[in-house]
Amino acid sequence: MERNTLYPVFLKLRSLRVLIVGGGNVALEKISFMLKSSPDARITLVADEIQHSIQELTSSFPEVKLVHRRFRIWDLLKKDLVILATDNYQTHVRIRKWAHLKGLLVNVADTPELCDFYLGAIVTKGNLKVAISTNGKSPTMAKRLREFFEEVLPENTDDLLTNMNQVRSEMKGDLQQKVDALNEVTSGWLADKKSADGLITSELEEN
Repeated sequence: MERNTLYPVFLKLRSLRVLIVGGGNVALEKISFMLKSSPDARITLVADEIQHSIQELTSSFPEVKLVHRRFRIWDLLKKDLVILATDNYQTHVRIRKWAHLKGLLVNVADTPELCDFYLGAIVTKGNLKVAISTNGKSPTMAKRLREFFEEVLPENTDDLLTNMNQVRSEMKGDLQQKVDALNEVTSGWLADKKSADGLITSELEEN
């Protein structure tokens, strides 16, 4: 059975510098996706033609810079991530090669075999964020799963996280005692205690 071997991470885009090459519909989708999740993302978008909807979208995001010209190799300087969203495969291959020489990670729109990372579907409920990946197999399935989780996760999920954080900070005892106590707190929200054990243990160990 094939297995998804991707390792998920959550990036602080306010601390990184992102380059997007392209100014059409695909670029609009990518930059919309990133700004919805990370409004403080530091993004430079380079394209000889940038559609009006991108200009309109980014006008209220001071950390986004639009550059109206063709890509130049020096655009890769002082960048951390590169997203290629033109309609030219050979251009993508060439820029990807240059980016790799500089040690940069690259996402190439609609070309999984050229990607170092994927931009998954994201569900956000306050401080809770769920990322969904289909290993590049089906963006449509990822979208459907996102819609499902957006519907089933209650709007007051963030209240629970805030309360759990406060309870945890006031707790005494070892890890197992904290797990037991937090399971009791969340028993009305998480019906399956076994799942709660895993969730809460991971949350405590992470911090």
